[in-house]
Amino acid sequence: MKTSLLSAAIAAAICGTASAATPAQWRSRSIYQVLTDRFARTDGSTTAACNTQDRQYCGGTYQGIINKLDYIQNMGFTAIWISPVVKNLPEDTGYGEAYHGYWQQDLYSLNTNFGSVDDLKALAAELHDRGMYLMVDVVVNHNGWAGSAGSVDYSRFHPFNSQQYYHSYCEVSDYSNQDLVEDCWLGDSTVELVDLKTEDSAVQSGYETWIRQLVANYSIDGLRIDTAKHVDKAFYPGFLDAAGVFATGEVFDGNPSYTCDYQNYMDSVLNYPVYYPLVRAFTSPSGSISDLVNMINTLKSGCKDTTLLGTFSENHDITRFAALTSDLSQAKNVIAFNILSDGIPIIYEGQEQHFAGAEDPDNREAVWLSGYNTNADLYRFTASVNQIRNQAIAKDANYLTYKNWVIYSDTTTIAMRKGFDGFQLITVLSNKGARGDAYTLNLGNTGWTSGTRVVEILTCSTVTVTSSNTVTVPMANGLPRIYFAASNLSGSGICNL
Repeated sequence: MKTSLLSAAIAAAICGTASAATPAQWRSRSIYQVLTDRFARTDGSTTAACNTQDRQYCGGTYQGIINKLDYIQNMGFTAIWISPVVKNLPEDTGYGEAYHGYWQQDLYSLNTNFGSVDDLKALAAELHDRGMYLMVDVVVNHNGWAGSAGSVDYSRFHPFNSQQYYHSYCEVSDYSNQDLVEDCWLGDSTVELVDLKTEDSAVQSGYETWIRQLVANYSIDGLRIDTAKHVDKAFYPGFLDAAGVFATGEVFDGNPSYTCDYQNYMDSVLNYPVYYPLVRAFTSPSGSISDLVNMINTLKSGCKDTTLLGTFSENHDITRFAALTSDLSQAKNVIAFNILSDGIPIIYEGQEQHFAGAEDPDNREAVWLSGYNTNADLYRFTASVNQIRNQAIAKDANYLTYKNWVIYSDTTTIAMRKGFDGFQLITVLSNKGARGDAYTLNLGNTGWTSGTRVVEILTCSTVTVTSSNTVTVPMANGLPRIYFAASNLSGSGICNL
């Protein structure tokens, strides 16, 4: 394995003060998404049954996460995102139990299936001792109810325990109508998601009081806001000011103009606009690289700051990449894009083990059933790519604000530059897959001049920039290539340098 824990120098360069982490500090993070119930058990079992189709609690806990932080940190991750922490509806519904955390009922009590107050505090403390950040998922759009709209007992909810705090029932019958999107209910008569009046001053004040206390009590560094497009936009400034930490929102929409607008109300959004063309581009050799290139450029001009977007290719709501294609080379290209393009990288638990669950609930597998295999191909690959990103940041913090530039593309290949002169990373990706033929690119526009020695960090081969200022890139078996100047690798441990 060519990669290891970050050196002390790199850790110091990328890890700022853990409390009240700013957007600028979050830019340097690489996030591992943990579905708390499915990552690690307190007893350390790697055989405990967890049938995703049952939709039941499987026993993952905060203490389990603590016990397995080495597994996460040794992949180069510097933050984790965990499931919502508050108390959810207790019933076993037609859609199973609330193991995912999105059917909240009491904001001021914890979901004890995951652990105690002290356990959650201990997780935050252990992360901070390691120089890592804690991101907590929060829901502000709705509360969960096991039954139909007409059966809701509003007194069960805390603190919003009266019907006056909620919109009257209606269905989102037209997603092009933003009023319906914000004011109508999600869910159905099996589990209704009872929609809060986030435009109401009492609801806003109640949420601001709660989030201020939650962040302080558990030393939270950042928030992921669920169902963000279903909330009144004017709600966010006061809520996020009260939170005092970085927040990224789930705006589940691939339209860049629609999604980018939310960055005027919060620091960041999950990058769904790039997710869709990214997956289409790399699940097949016939995938459209040009669509991906066009979206990269559209977002750079249309979003307030692409370097703060959450970049991903898997999460608990979408089909896993390995369910679309089992090809490991294509999986490596997608992970490399996630980590080395603009934005804050997010890798979903199990992605490093090439889990292949399709739609919810099959994409919510128990990671412990992999045995936490640190020799898995994608585990080692993810560690290598995170390590070179962390090294680039350590050499020049301005790497983070340089906007990813596509320097070459054709029907099967995309080459990207990120980083200013002298500290740039060049990433070359292919969608040809493991059976792809060998070919050579003579790559220009890298910013390197003749005679510069650069290292391809996945194969540890060294190449010298030609007299015409090009880099000779041998491509084979659909594998990505990642280049960094040899002079910037000294003392890093990367490729034994």
